[in-house]
Amino acid sequence: MAVEWDRVGQPGFDRIVEALVHRVYDATARVEVVNRRGGDDGIDIKVTHGSRVRIFQLKYYLDGFPTTAHKGRRKSIRQSFARAVQHRPWEWILVVPCTLTTAEREFVTSLAAGQAVRVGVWDRAKLDGLLATHADLEASFTRDQLFEAAKVYGQERALLMDGVRDVSARVTALGQQADGLDDHWTVDFARQGKTVVHTLRAKHPRAHEVSPVEITLTGNGPLTPDLAQAVRRSLGFGLPEEVVLPRGAVESLTVSGPEWLSGEHRDVEVRWQPADKVPLAETAVEVAFFDGEHVTACYPGTLAHVGRGSVGRSVRVDLAGGSLELMIPAASGAAASLRFTFSLEKLEPAAGLRLLRIYQRIAAGGAFEVRASAGVIGGGELPPRPEAARQEAARLRGYIEDLEAVQRHCEQYFPIPDELTPTDRIALRMARLLIQGHCVASPFLTRARITLNGQDSPTLRNLLSGEPHAVRGSITAFALTLAGRHLELGPVHFYHPHVTVDEKDGRRALAALEAGRGKGCDVTVRPLGGECFRHLLRDAAPGSGWTPVPLELPGFTEPR
Repeated sequence: MAVEWDRVGQPGFDRIVEALVHRVYDATARVEVVNRRGGDDGIDIKVTHGSRVRIFQLKYYLDGFPTTAHKGRRKSIRQSFARAVQHRPWEWILVVPCTLTTAEREFVTSLAAGQAVRVGVWDRAKLDGLLATHADLEASFTRDQLFEAAKVYGQERALLMDGVRDVSARVTALGQQADGLDDHWTVDFARQGKTVVHTLRAKHPRAHEVSPVEITLTGNGPLTPDLAQAVRRSLGFGLPEEVVLPRGAVESLTVSGPEWLSGEHRDVEVRWQPADKVPLAETAVEVAFFDGEHVTACYPGTLAHVGRGSVGRSVRVDLAGGSLELMIPAASGAAASLRFTFSLEKLEPAAGLRLLRIYQRIAAGGAFEVRASAGVIGGGELPPRPEAARQEAARLRGYIEDLEAVQRHCEQYFPIPDELTPTDRIALRMARLLIQGHCVASPFLTRARITLNGQDSPTLRNLLSGEPHAVRGSITAFALTLAGRHLELGPVHFYHPHVTVDEKDGRRALAALEAGRGKGCDVTVRPLGGECFRHLLRDAAPGSGWTPVPLELPGFTEPR
């Protein structure tokens, strides 16, 4: 049903055109409707897109502005154009609810002669075309909503003879009626059992400015700590996260806005979600940490969100595997807070180490800033985290540093394993120290089995007789298995300055040597005092000889 322009009157005509201009330009420009009570100064509607300005002049001339009648109308149009040109618009558009004659159109276009401005016309055909494109606007101005809704409701009670297809058609028809309730807002709906879920949705980006909707929640008792914090982050600082208030937490919900939407509701679950993300002018940022004036660390990130709420504003920076959320109170002198969340899942050690270093900077406390090329976006002074949290981070970092060193040495790269046995953890630390050229005592090698080659000597007889002696040998390859991967470091030497032979093996080996059958005889040797054999990579250049360095693993006893 088309708009009957001769019946809507001047106020109705203005409302329709204003709604159309908002719908056409809101997504890309700023639309301002001028209140004409103090004089419009040549502007009825102003559309600003960067440096370009469009000015709309509305004239409710149902029968145009011919030269034979209504002679004052052309003068009025000319005067409006002259006032508008003083604002240096890029384009000036005359809006009328009639179809112009050729002479009338030529009159309008002639206004641009000698002026650096484009001139256009939105006449009846243009307006009808735009309303056809935005059918919900046309519906909101032409349909008797109560009558149409009643018709659809009556059909819902009819038999659904065409099954699911009929259900889809009826729901679509009801949705179209909901779209026609308002030219700025609509309601999406869904049925879940006996519950109907309503979702308020803006029809254009500036609906909240043109037609504000205010929601007042009355709580039913205190919220749980986690839910209270979520509400504070979302409503207080504008962070983009979904918050759900269950029925038991809400005593009432009051909506103030358009008449069809306003009212008080009880026994409801309230759920709000972040709005569609608005593209940010700049997204490359860095997170810098300070010690006084000195920058101690700086990490690149992506600016994902900038928001504002009732308490202050928020900034979110995305990092590889993590997210940093900064909440800055509006109150002067109030401390900013920072929440850093990250996951090491599916990350290689190098990426995981970067996240852990950021966490350790935050845990240590001190000044920080989030800044872009245009300047500082936010920052603050962080209090130090508890010592237990810092120690846990240090332990985790040590594990990943060990893993990164071994992967680099073996040239086998894979994500950080989710789990690690105590045995694997010790082997991983030993491997890193061996790679770095250190000698390590191995808790996995507390004895060795030696096979004699048949050669006899006083030194060998002394050892077999129970006298402590130094022993050195080689292992073809030192390897460990992690995440189903076999990681070989290379051949290693093992050594201990004081080992003894098991007494029974010593007597048997001495008898074999006396009989000339010593070749192939096996004996077990053990370091004195319950100590362990020491390892050293064959190609390493040790800085401390065969003196073992400590493993320094919290919770593990140092091998000797």
